[in-house]
Amino acid sequence: MRDGPVARRGGGASRPPGADRRLGLGDAQPGTVRRCRAFAWEALVAWGWLPAFDEDGQAAADDVLLVVSELVANACLHTVGPTELALSRRPGGEVRIEVADPSSRRPVPRLTGRTGRPGGHGLRIVGVVAQHWGSLPTTAGKRVWAEIAAPGPRQPEPGGPARGQ
Repeated sequence: MRDGPVARRGGGASRPPGADRRLGLGDAQPGTVRRCRAFAWEALVAWGWLPAFDEDGQAAADDVLLVVSELVANACLHTVGPTELALSRRPGGEVRIEVADPSSRRPVPRLTGRTGRPGGHGLRIVGVVAQHWGSLPTTAGKRVWAEIAAPGPRQPEPGGPARGQ
């Protein structure tokens, strides 16, 4: 599992236009996870991750959507709900996902497997899928974050120029 206790901030590097997107949320309500996935999907489309050009690109986009779902679901299950979803495109191309909630309690992955039983696997999934993840205390609770690697360079389509040219 790759995780870290503190977030890395872009040390002065310029960020791509439209790199930050924020969705304000209230208490957990039915449809919160779905709403956050739709918000993330729209960001991935705007950033050119979707539609994907190949299997690696689709896998990277799926990883972002999976991590959004897991972090938001955890905030819904273990707190009154997320207060904000923030997505940002980092200078290296990776996507940073942050879910804020009002609880100061740090997330702790379950160490024992519960094979065949639902629930309790979310942070282990995040740890496998994300390059790095962690949490930061805030004055209003905490922010749980994860970073997903950008897909590899896009290859030209057979018989034609690369899409977007």
